[in-house]
Amino acid sequence: MFKDKNMKRINFKNIQWLLLAVMTFGLVSFADRVLDEHTIRTVRIKHVTHGNQLIPLPESVSNSPDKTAQIPFVDKDFVGFKEALAFKESQGKYNRVNTLGYLGKYQFGRSTLKELNIHVKPKGFLNNPLLQEKAFLANLEKNKWILRKEIKKFNGKWINGIKITESGILAAAHLGGAGAVQQFLWSYGKNTMKDAYGTRIEHYLKKFSGYDLSDIQPKRNPKIDLE
Repeated sequence: MFKDKNMKRINFKNIQWLLLAVMTFGLVSFADRVLDEHTIRTVRIKHVTHGNQLIPLPESVSNSPDKTAQIPFVDKDFVGFKEALAFKESQGKYNRVNTLGYLGKYQFGRSTLKELNIHVKPKGFLNNPLLQEKAFLANLEKNKWILRKEIKKFNGKWINGIKITESGILAAAHLGGAGAVQQFLWSYGKNTMKDAYGTRIEHYLKKFSGYDLSDIQPKRNPKIDLE
């Protein structure tokens, strides 16, 4: 009888240790999974078109048998905003030129570059990633100054089922210009526009909403160091 009780105690201790090991392994596995979800995401890539133009898949994805790619997780901040916008514009490629001649990672038109006092040949602009990044920031600062009244008045309001946010306004200005965004907002969605590929500013207002761009300072004439 004593022997049976002792065996039960041993078995109970073994079960306790086993449960503790399982719980520990589960917690570690969960922690690793959470970390992975917040640093790297695996996504399935599909062929997409912009208007009538087929956007080619990146070489790394084309060579993947299941057409998947791992992308970094980005927060809803300035870096996340600019990288999401760049992927929409050019798949993030500094050397991209579209069928209308728009240039680089952020697809700048030559008139916008002139407004930013950037007078370089297209090839020079395409081969200068740092200049492209500076141009994007300067253009964002300028649009934030032009649209400062609209941002103050319409931020948080709803127009045509879209929640208007500062980042959505600035993304739409990148697409169609600050003037087009002003017309849309002050007409409460009655006056709208679309680009040559058929993309409406409403799409950018919605797609790029909710990013925190509070660190971007509005500047009437932003200066760009070309060196």
